[in-house]
Amino acid sequence: MSNLQISLAIAGGAILAAVVAYNTWTSRKNEPRKPEPEPDSQQAGTDLTDPLARREPGLDAALVDPLEPAQAGAAPAGLGVPLPVPERKPGLDSLIDVIAPMTLEGVVSGDAALAASPHTRRAGSKPFAIEGLNESTQHWETPVPGQRYGAFQAGVQLANRTGALNEIEFSEFVMKAQAFADAVNALPEFPDMLHEVARGRELDQFASDHDAQLTFSLRARQAAWSPGYVQQNAARLGFVPGVIPGRMVLPSTVAGLPPMLGLTYDAQAAMADDPEQSALRDISLHLDVPQVPRSEQPFRQLRQVAQALAEAMDGVVTDQNGNLIPDQAMDAIGVDLEQLYDALDSRDLAAGSPQARRLFS
Repeated sequence: MSNLQISLAIAGGAILAAVVAYNTWTSRKNEPRKPEPEPDSQQAGTDLTDPLARREPGLDAALVDPLEPAQAGAAPAGLGVPLPVPERKPGLDSLIDVIAPMTLEGVVSGDAALAASPHTRRAGSKPFAIEGLNESTQHWETPVPGQRYGAFQAGVQLANRTGALNEIEFSEFVMKAQAFADAVNALPEFPDMLHEVARGRELDQFASDHDAQLTFSLRARQAAWSPGYVQQNAARLGFVPGVIPGRMVLPSTVAGLPPMLGLTYDAQAAMADDPEQSALRDISLHLDVPQVPRSEQPFRQLRQVAQALAEAMDGVVTDQNGNLIPDQAMDAIGVDLEQLYDALDSRDLAAGSPQARRLFS
């Protein structure tokens, strides 16, 4: 073999090696980022006083659905943090409910009341409820077996996110309430339909004018993310898995309240046979403003979470149209939200209150 042939063979081998190396580098660069193993020492040093440092619970912790109230303390489960006392389930309220009182000739047992209650707890798209005045505690409550009740009241919600109570729904409410009253030998007193429907429309208009559901997108700058990589980074900030694939939530600090924030990504990627080979280029962060108490400073949390994830995952924060959100825009949103909170407070519908959570649902 001549010197020229040897030189060409060496050059060809070098070029081939370079091409293979480049292809390998490109392939690795374009692979979705995967979660990294974390030493136990990192977890032991987590500061639980910082809401952005709360860790994911152990695998034995209950999953939290973002559509249901979150379990307080879920993020630091198993780490010795005392859990708050669960909030008492709210009852009927004349502020957002039509209420029909029912008088009784005698006392009715909880078992009889439950047997007489309608099978469905809705009138059209509006929640319907029966409450009894407990003879022992003198508190209104949903009838309970073994208890005795000296009066009842039926109620239907005036408005929710499906709209205002209409005449058909009011009529269905009357029919269900009357059937219950007949079964327990009670005399109901129904308010005027036109007045209540008008009240529902006015409340629905106020709710529509003061509803706010914020969504930020986090988009990858370069390499895509695997679902595990997203979960790992979100868990470092206190998010826990939701029941629905592709969803995580940041639990409230108060038991029984809805999650403070939600995080979603492609459900198909989460359910793939090999999720770590799925490539995510964006995720969404959500804040349902009326559902979360103002005292929790949820928008500040949203900004901090978005910024922390962007820095950790090499992403950028955008609106739903892909436009970058500068700090000035974030500040303006914060000012608008403070005005929204004030308006809700003035109507006795403070964000995160039982009434607001029911109205904005």
